Amino acid sequence: MQEDKLYEYAVIRFVPSVEREEFFNIGLVLFSKKERFIRIAFNICEKKFALMQNKIGFAEIKNNAENFENVANGNKNAGEIAKLEIPERFRWLTAVRSSVIQTSRPHPGKTKDLDKTFERLFGELVG
Repeated sequence: MQEDKLYEYAVIRFVPSVEREEFFNIGLVLFSKKERFIRIAFNICEKKFALMQNKIGFAEIKNNAENFENVANGNKNAGEIAKLEIPERFRWLTAVRSSVIQTSRPHPGKTKDLDKTFERLFGELVG
């Protein structure tokens, strides 16, 4: 019998104007310390972006999202943060920040299948 795995996830948001506190969800990051697992994905809707965008270009947001992804995945050319262990990378990604890409507070959960849970949460929260 497969035991439940403890995980945490955070929704990644695009915040075009930090002062207005408006945002829409563009990604998800999920991690499990015990399983040494981290997964991240983005779906940035250009139509929503066009409606909400401020002074930031779509290419710049995609680049920032790719940087987040590189850090999460531990890519060596993504800087010193990417060289940290998975829990530290997750904590850095989900740290409170005042920028155009932010995350929700981390939420905990239990699952038997981390990938299936990621897919379900991504579909429900990001689309």
